[in-house]
Amino acid sequence: MQGYIKLLHFLKDHKKLFGCAVVAMFFSSLFEGFQISFLIPLTDRIFNKKEIVLPNELPRPIMDLVDKLNSISPETLFWTLPFAALGMIMVKHIFTFAHGYLMNDVAQRVLRDVRMRLYEKIQGLSLDYFSKKRTGELIARVTNDVAVIENAVSYAITDLFTQSFLILTYMVIALSIHTQAALVTFLILPWIGWPVSRIGKKLKKLAHGEQESVADINSILLETISGIKVIKAFCTELFEKQRFYQKNYVFYRLKMKSIKRMKFLDPISEIFGVICGILIIFWLGRQVMAGELSFGVFGVFLAAILSIIRPIKKLGNVNAIVQRALAANDRIYAVLNEEPTVQEKPDARPVGELKTAIVFDHVDFRYGDDGVEVLKDIDLKINKGELVAVVGPTGTGKTTMVNLIPRFYDPVKGQVLFDGVNLRDVQACFLRSQIGIVSQETFLFNETVRYNIAYGREDVPQAQIEEAARKAYAHGFIREMENGYDTVIGDRGVRLSGGEKQRISIARAILKNPPILILDEATSALDSESEKYVKEALDDLMKGRTVVAIAHRLSTIMQADKILVMDGGRIVDMGTHDELIERGGLYKRLYETQFDIT
Repeated sequence: MQGYIKLLHFLKDHKKLFGCAVVAMFFSSLFEGFQISFLIPLTDRIFNKKEIVLPNELPRPIMDLVDKLNSISPETLFWTLPFAALGMIMVKHIFTFAHGYLMNDVAQRVLRDVRMRLYEKIQGLSLDYFSKKRTGELIARVTNDVAVIENAVSYAITDLFTQSFLILTYMVIALSIHTQAALVTFLILPWIGWPVSRIGKKLKKLAHGEQESVADINSILLETISGIKVIKAFCTELFEKQRFYQKNYVFYRLKMKSIKRMKFLDPISEIFGVICGILIIFWLGRQVMAGELSFGVFGVFLAAILSIIRPIKKLGNVNAIVQRALAANDRIYAVLNEEPTVQEKPDARPVGELKTAIVFDHVDFRYGDDGVEVLKDIDLKINKGELVAVVGPTGTGKTTMVNLIPRFYDPVKGQVLFDGVNLRDVQACFLRSQIGIVSQETFLFNETVRYNIAYGREDVPQAQIEEAARKAYAHGFIREMENGYDTVIGDRGVRLSGGEKQRISIARAILKNPPILILDEATSALDSESEKYVKEALDDLMKGRTVVAIAHRLSTIMQADKILVMDGGRIVDMGTHDELIERGGLYKRLYETQFDIT
């Protein structure tokens, strides 16, 4: 029940529109249900030319209407009844159109809102969340799972109300005509609900599996399309086809199991309908032959009872759709209920430009509660205006340490101070506005060069963008592009070389003009010519700034004010290049290895 409430919670912002749709559903169902009442005068008065005979004493207005119909000649009814029926059908379809349009509007609003809530939540989560979740899985939550919710709102909830109103209408008609026969029939009909309920529970489990399978397919698609160059280089097309086939086949099998169970509802409903029809014919057929019940009234009673079967069957399908939606609902709320590990305090304050230093005060860090400790007792002071280099073997925590400066993560022990203020007490947006990051893995959007350089700023004049590109040694190759600064560079900048992507990334940092700069192995993956241009651009960018640079190529940081040597998550040595060489140790070994000094 709690799952249904959480599912309906998405409707709360649109309750007025939903209420109007429910009212339209009620009148549409009411008119559809009472359409069958036209069978009585059509059969008894027009075709058989007999009086309408009811077994029960109905309310006075209905009895007066029956007396009126009995007093009108069959010829008069023949010419007037069709037009009355046409009028009722037209009114019914006005309400049908109204509730269909309104419910689809509600569904699309819910779809829009849930997608937006998911996207906002994903944007607000901390970086450690994305290290645990596959990108394809998150995409599946925003696309496939939300589409399942839409289906539940636009079709399932519509049918839930419409078919319930229809059942109620047909029950009133049947009870009015023959109370005893109707009650006996209604004792049989609920047995249809038992297999529907059993199948529904199984469908929810299958739906969970289906949606996980869709996430697997999305992940493989994303990986293989992004990594198509690697796949072709290693000739693994057949391997990837087989991997995709397996995931696709799993989804097919789960889908067919769901379809088999849903199709099982049809014969069950029909069998119960036939049983009810046989009982009614045996019971009331004799009364028709004895003249105690007119044939038209009998036909309407039988039609009302059998008509209940169809909405019950539809409610079974509603249950199947809702069970699938509940499975999607669980997955959506798993994201919405996720709390970021890096949270901003309500009273967090803004910070201005760095005045004195960034201090690591005995900082420890690990990924997750049960993860291995990545940083251990980091004690460090980065003074304003210093160029601090970080070196060490792969996997020693260099990138993790510098990621604590813009507060992408929080330390598990100790604190990082910005001009003496704990970063936990600082507004993250103000902090990050002071920091520019240029990393080895440059990310560019599938947009124009102008968009990528001026990312996040729509009001930047073209002259400033070009000036930033010149300082990054990028203006030359940008001008030679087909549309210059308006050239779309493709997904992740696929149309650019590694050096060109890096220089656009540097231009972006130059335009931001941050007082603090983080360089994460910005030149390690470049060829010699590209490295020359990028290094010149970085040298210009670093002037007058506080810089923390991670480097594998020691030649790029030999002039640093301070070099940190890291190993096993600790700072094992610190000093200038000359001091570290003189002391020996790990730095000297790294230096001798890179420069082949024996």
